[in-house]
Amino acid sequence: MTIFRIGLGAACALAVGGAVAALVGSGTVLSLLTQAVVYAVFASGVGLLLKQNGMVSFGHALYFGVSGYAMGIALELGWMPAELAVVATLAAVAVSAFVVGLVIVRVPGVAFSMMTLAIGQMFYLTASRSRGLTGGADGMNVNWPATLFGVPQSLLHQPAVLFLVCWCAMVLVVLGLGLLLRGRFGSVTEAVRDNEERARFIGVRTLLPRAAIYALSATIAALAGMLSVLNTGFISPEALHWSVSGVALMMVVVGGYKALWGPPLGAIVYFLFKDVLGDWASHWMAIFGVALITVIVFSPTGLAGALQRLRRGRPAASAPATRPASAH
Repeated sequence: MTIFRIGLGAACALAVGGAVAALVGSGTVLSLLTQAVVYAVFASGVGLLLKQNGMVSFGHALYFGVSGYAMGIALELGWMPAELAVVATLAAVAVSAFVVGLVIVRVPGVAFSMMTLAIGQMFYLTASRSRGLTGGADGMNVNWPATLFGVPQSLLHQPAVLFLVCWCAMVLVVLGLGLLLRGRFGSVTEAVRDNEERARFIGVRTLLPRAAIYALSATIAALAGMLSVLNTGFISPEALHWSVSGVALMMVVVGGYKALWGPPLGAIVYFLFKDVLGDWASHWMAIFGVALITVIVFSPTGLAGALQRLRRGRPAASAPATRPASAH
């Protein structure tokens, strides 16, 4: 995909977000859409790891929740201005995830997934029991200052404005990933994903690119966590639970991980599906499960893959079943 097409797609997406913010008058609907867009950013991070490393993580809720706790603690204790805390938190997540990635990306397949699950649950239990620091199971409020990056909170927390902020963040994440992965870095990580041994044979150092992808995906998850606490002003240990990572993975499967815009599409569809089925609240997950199985069977590359095939004039059912490559 050319830079022009990437930029045109981003401009169209920004226009769609502006139109939604202008045309939707209900604060409740905008709040639902804001939550969907926050999870779209989160799903982008999880989908990136699957797309470029071929790895499934059940522990990315760790970065989603830790960033919220980091902001809450930094603001409560007055360690630094909020703007600096945002930058410092993202930088700390990126560095720590890179160091962790240097160790765990060496572990192949299911073992990697279980290791991320174990690390995430360890932090979940720590946050649940550290009542003096995190508020324990009750969670903690995140006390944002009166202005953030020069924008008054009274304006920032208007439903339309907050939706636009989250929407722009999502578009910039997808745009940035599209520009990054179309270059040499994207080619190297895809080569390592497809055949690490062959990549080593031709002189590619495979560990650092895989750890870098893991760190980048964790940083995107942390950004989503910050947007979440900006939206709700609250963080609890539930944000660290493995089930949050599981929901993000469902979004990635529904939307499709091969296209960068697939996971955000899956997140939005997930939340709209959940809201439409609100009248059957006790059974909506079962209905969504049937829909998920249908997508996997008839379009293994998700809704994004189906839309791409329809655009090319090919029926979705003719697509061959694919699966992410395991790292060895």
